[in-house]
Parts: sequence; C-alpha cells; structure tokens
Amino acid sequence: MAQDTAKVWLITGCSTGFGRAMAQVVLKHGERVVVTARDRQRVADLVPGHEDQVLALSLDVTRPDQIQAAVAAATQRFGAIDVLVNNAGYGYQSSVEEGDDTEIRAVFETNVFGLFALTRAVLPGMRERHQGYVINITSLAGISGFAASGYYAATKHAVEGWADSLHAECRPLGIRVTCIEPGPYRTDWAGRSLHQTPSVLADYAETTARRLELTSNGSGHQPGDPVRAAELIFALSKMDEPPRNVALGTMAMEKGVDRLKEKLADFEAWRDRSLATEFPTS
Repeated sequence: MAQDTAKVWLITGCSTGFGRAMAQVVLKHGERVVVTARDRQRVADLVPGHEDQVLALSLDVTRPDQIQAAVAAATQRFGAIDVLVNNAGYGYQSSVEEGDDTEIRAVFETNVFGLFALTRAVLPGMRERHQGYVINITSLAGISGFAASGYYAATKHAVEGWADSLHAECRPLGIRVTCIEPGPYRTDWAGRSLHQTPSVLADYAETTARRLELTSNGSGHQPGDPVRAAELIFALSKMDEPPRNVALGTMAMEKGVDRLKEKLADFEAWRDRSLATEFPTS
C-alpha cells in the first residue's frame, strides 16, 4: 500500500547532480525540503517561488556543529524530518598501492563518517515518531570494486554494510532504509566531485591508469538521467515497504548482478569444505 502523506525531506549535497535533481522533484510534487550544500549560496536559487516549501542551509557533513544546527533548524521550521537522503560525497581514484593517505582519510570523513553522524542526529526524531525513511546514495562501487576505485569502493561498501545493520535495528521501529546504487549518470561527478592520485607505476598502466583516463574524459556522456532517477527515488518514499537496494541504470544492473552471481557461485562451490570447518555435531 502506498503512503500519500506529504513529507519533509532533508537532502545533502544539493548543489549539483542527484541532490539537486531530488530537491527539484520533491518540490514539483509539492512536498517540503531542506536543501543543503557546504555553501548555502549554491542552493539559494532553489528557494524563490517555493519559500513555504524550502529551507536552504549550509551543511558540511564533516562538521558536527553544522550537523546539529541543520537538524535543529529543519525541525524548528517544518516540525520533523521524514526522509533523509544521504547524498553528499565525492569520488577518489588511485591504485590501492599508490593511494594518498590524506586523500583516503578525507574521502572516508565525508562519504562514511559524515553520513553516519548526520543519520545519528536525525534518528531520534524518527524513532520518537516511529516513522522515517533513510535513503543512502551509494554506488555500483558499493557492490563491486573496480581498478582505480579501491578506496572509493571501500567507502560505499562501508555504507552498504552499515545500512544492513541500520535496517535490522530500525525497521521494527517504523524506520525504513534503502541503498541506491547508481552506475554512470550525467551528474558532472567526474568534473566537480572527483579527486585522483595519478598512477605512475608501469605495472598499473592498463588497469588503474587506463581507468583514470577514461573517467576523466567521460563526464557529460553518461547514459543515466538524474531527473528520472530522482522520480524513481521519490516513488520509493511513497511505499510502505520500499526495497532495501535499488541498482540504477544498465551498467549498475548488469555488473551488479554479475558480481553477486560470482559471489554466490564461490559460496556454493566451497559449501562442503566451508561447513567442514565447524566442530563435529556427533
């Protein structure tokens, strides 16, 4: 059964890409939304004409003071946060061997620890009302790692595992959880939201270095439409039992399914020897 009640959304990373598309779709459907970016001016243009629906805030998810301030301001303005969209984040590419420690820690601070902290700040209100929806924009990289994406994939795998636990703890309390795993979408992710450490080791020329080049030159030609994706995500918010995982686009669907089949095949192939490692039952 679908839910028809209008909701209050808090969306991170609304200056571009999925976050902006989501904000625009929510407004089109007449619901209220807290739009955030590190610099409020990057989202201020979403307010005119929607003054009763929009609250624009500066929010850097790596800053606990801004997280607390944003949740307080959203609650004061609209009374509650019904849907949290954890969208803020960025990409980092390097070979595993050549990864820069400062860059690695920074991408985890935003993509993982900031997301965790914001969710913890929003959960008390959802738990008190016994309703809420947490949507995490992860990635195909949260299902399968690729050359050059080891550390980025690690951040997305971390969120996927955390979301499984969040679901187990909070679904009995009326709080739903979904991970969205996009493939390539036309969000200017590579142009604005990607850090890279160049690969200089010859052994990685055909793997890491090649993928770094392809990613850098691929922005603007991705097959995915962020607005259509946002409409799908909005539709999920109206479901009593939304799916726990949604792969977005052809690449995410095909490569994600292939990786899951590979993992299942490994499990099945090693079933007998795996079970034989337990203490005998008799």
